[in-house]
Amino acid sequence: MRRLLAASMLLALALVTLPGCSSGPTVAKVGLGHITSIAKSTDLKVNEDGTVTPPTAQVDTVIAVVAFDKNGKVVAATIDTAQTKVKFDKDLQVASDLAEEGKTKVELGDAYGMAKVSSIGKEWYQQIAEFEKWMVGKTVEEIKALKVKQRDAAHPAVPDVPELTSLVTITVQDYIAAVDEAYKNAVDVPKGIASLGLGHVISISKSRGYSVKEDGTEVLPVAQVDTTMAGVAFDKNGKIVSALIDTAQTKVNYDKDGKVTNKTAELKTKKELGDAYGMAKASSIKKEWYQQIAELEKWMTGKTVDEVKAMKVKERDAAHPAVPDVPELTSSVTITVQDYIKAVVEARDRAKSVVPTK
Repeated sequence: MRRLLAASMLLALALVTLPGCSSGPTVAKVGLGHITSIAKSTDLKVNEDGTVTPPTAQVDTVIAVVAFDKNGKVVAATIDTAQTKVKFDKDLQVASDLAEEGKTKVELGDAYGMAKVSSIGKEWYQQIAEFEKWMVGKTVEEIKALKVKQRDAAHPAVPDVPELTSLVTITVQDYIAAVDEAYKNAVDVPKGIASLGLGHVISISKSRGYSVKEDGTEVLPVAQVDTTMAGVAFDKNGKIVSALIDTAQTKVNYDKDGKVTNKTAELKTKKELGDAYGMAKASSIKKEWYQQIAELEKWMTGKTVDEVKAMKVKERDAAHPAVPDVPELTSSVTITVQDYIKAVVEARDRAKSVVPTK
């Protein structure tokens, strides 16, 4: 009997300590954060020799999806930046290809071209991967307390700690701010998260140049960058545990002389705008965008990405070519969903395994 009891205790101990027999990653919350700036947009400039330098609108959107444990420590983080430009000619007509989909710094990879000018010979995607790795196991407060130094005016917050000085020479203040926002926005998630992905869709198709209507009314130039972002957590079977979707619909407004008129404007995503976005008053179901996207996120939960892609849709009009046409959503979602689904697909394709904190 004594031998049987001892054997039972040894077996129980083995089950507790055996690798792979744990209950899974210790993720308690997942959040999506973002920081958007148009500060690098330029005006039309008439040079001393009379030549003209046309304006360029630049929208920088930093995106971070972060998983946290019950103590607020980072379990996994993925950070990317969409540095999207809309070029105009000297007559303030859009010179960029409106149909071209924007790429992030991670997507650009080696083509971004940082390695050749970097003191450590590393590309942006390599440096951000090291910074993400450094964050794991730390709280947001510990991350915010990172010692930094100013390398130059364009790099005011470069890491100044031994473990990063040979790995990260980019300025990190916006990445930390995005992770901070992800923590503030984080939602509770059930156990069983195996991977975490970040997806996006970037469009400049709604940008326009200067024109004058038949009645003499001026239509001023505007660069519009729509950045759809999706932070998605998956279980070991590829089913969606949590989907967080938002869109930064960022405009850079110009006057008739080619000068930016809203450089100091507060920039908010559709979720952040809330009721101020103004969709409810024009909606047939009287629901705001943030309410409708919440219903879509809920509908996706428990499904695989292939099941989400297979959603039946219908064209409501030219501006809404893919509105859900399934009974569970017809009374709660009337927005067109193709970009949201596309971002979720990319999140799946780029998902990284989640490793439990120690």
